[in-house]
Amino acid sequence: MDVKEILRHVDHTELSPTATWSDIQKLCDEAIACEAASVCVAPAYVKHVKSYVGNRIRITTVIGFPNGYATTAAKVFEASDAVLNGADEIDMVINIGWVKDGRSDEVVKEIKAVKAVCGDRILKVIVEACLLTEEEKIRMCEAVTEAKADYIKTSTGFQAGGATFPDVALFKEHIGEGVKIKAAGGIRTMEEAELYLKFGAERLGTSRLIRLYLKNLENGVQAE
Repeated sequence: MDVKEILRHVDHTELSPTATWSDIQKLCDEAIACEAASVCVAPAYVKHVKSYVGNRIRITTVIGFPNGYATTAAKVFEASDAVLNGADEIDMVINIGWVKDGRSDEVVKEIKAVKAVCGDRILKVIVEACLLTEEEKIRMCEAVTEAKADYIKTSTGFQAGGATFPDVALFKEHIGEGVKIKAAGGIRTMEEAELYLKFGAERLGTSRLIRLYLKNLENGVQAE
């Protein structure tokens, strides 16, 4: 797969708590230059990013991040505020404790509540797969499908584990029609990225790939 095509699937991400505005501007410039799918930034930067990029790149932000245990009301407010500030896509973290308690119905209800305020914006649901059993992962595929979210996302990147090929394959087997997959967390090379796409991911959340590509260009290494 052509490297530039891989990069078109990337949500170029900067969610470090120490990220400055200059870091975010650089992120946006890199994403625009590489025609990435979106930039993924913290909620506090969404309005500034919208003013900076206009319609040159889609803006993704996160809610209930990174632990997912905020109340539904708080998540709904975060999502509506993000949309008001110019977010095109919302990546929400589910309540992992509810999953462990077998409260899948409440997970579905919460996703639906967030989806309602997103309107026609894309909603991606982060299930933090590294914290779930296989049975729980399957239940979350069913929950995301029932709630009519747009994507199921593997990870925040803030826990011990990130995306894995078996998880993406499992999601692909169990998600319903219309649901796509975002693999995120620990994707370090173009080879890994290409494999995730072949396994069925439609989006890749990473801070490394675009910078790796641009560094290689600087060093005279041409993309295939």
